[in-house]
Amino acid sequence: MEVNITRQDKVTTVQLIGRLDTPASQEVAKTLEPLQENASGTIILDCNQLEYISSSGLRIFLTLRKASMAKGGNVIVRGMNEEIRTVFMMTGFLNLFQIED
Repeated sequence: MEVNITRQDKVTTVQLIGRLDTPASQEVAKTLEPLQENASGTIILDCNQLEYISSSGLRIFLTLRKASMAKGGNVIVRGMNEEIRTVFMMTGFLNLFQIED
């Protein structure tokens, strides 16, 4: 699992590459922890190259959303494949996040 973070003004883009399964989630959570502290802007979770997401991965998205909302920011999930979109739909996450294709 690879995570690339870029910042431009108040927009932070997090590119997720690979499989966000349970073992990878621990490392990704540590990597994204600083974003929770500075979540007042827009965070874009770029899922164009994300192949799979587990419940642990969903928890990371939810934690980031909660931190962002508390600080007046927002989280956008961009570029989900059909498998991940189905997981989001089945878990109700489609209603929690702003989704972009």
